[in-house]
Amino acid sequence: MDDLRIPAGGRTLYGDVEIPESASGVVVFAHGSGSGRHSPRNRFVARRLRDAGLATVLADLLTPEEERADAATGALRFDIGLLADRVVELTDWVAGYEPLTGLGLGLFGASTGAAAALVAAARRPNVVRAVVSRGGRPDLAGEDLRAVRQPTLLIVGSRDEIVLELNRVAMQRLAGEARLEIVPGATHLFEEPGALEQVAGLAADWFTRYLTYERSGST
Repeated sequence: MDDLRIPAGGRTLYGDVEIPESASGVVVFAHGSGSGRHSPRNRFVARRLRDAGLATVLADLLTPEEERADAATGALRFDIGLLADRVVELTDWVAGYEPLTGLGLGLFGASTGAAAALVAAARRPNVVRAVVSRGGRPDLAGEDLRAVRQPTLLIVGSRDEIVLELNRVAMQRLAGEARLEIVPGATHLFEEPGALEQVAGLAADWFTRYLTYERSGST
């Protein structure tokens, strides 16, 4: 489904929702650093998740007007508070969206979107079951890291040295299960041959493990 209109805090966000047959969970993508639902890297990962039986929700966290402003200033992509609010609103919408009701929900965050995903996980502990970060900045979640009890997987390229160190420090502050996976030879965008495939495989395994089919009324 393309250009689905999603209400969020008095604004309308646009998203793509795709649900494979007999979906066992749903993953909401939190984009960052000027990216959005058309990100080729996140769409690649989303396809791999659907192949694993998981529904995917890719939505722009900024309105078209905000995207134009951000393209000029670059300010909103680092507004973790705003991005986190949008991820929370998107998560609430997904939890109440009838085709996805009852599915275990996970968050996949990239770059600054990873921080927004972690803040959302801290705010929605009874809804979000697992988090995966790709080349993310979990450190930008600040004190909210200590409230994240969901299983969290941090994926970083071995050549993304500064971000790798930030992830190592942030992982120690997470309250729940946390794992750091380092993709050998990969830089920040995982553009090297086979790197993004590794990211997608790790994410699919993590979400498959922690998101279970549990629609209301099922046994």
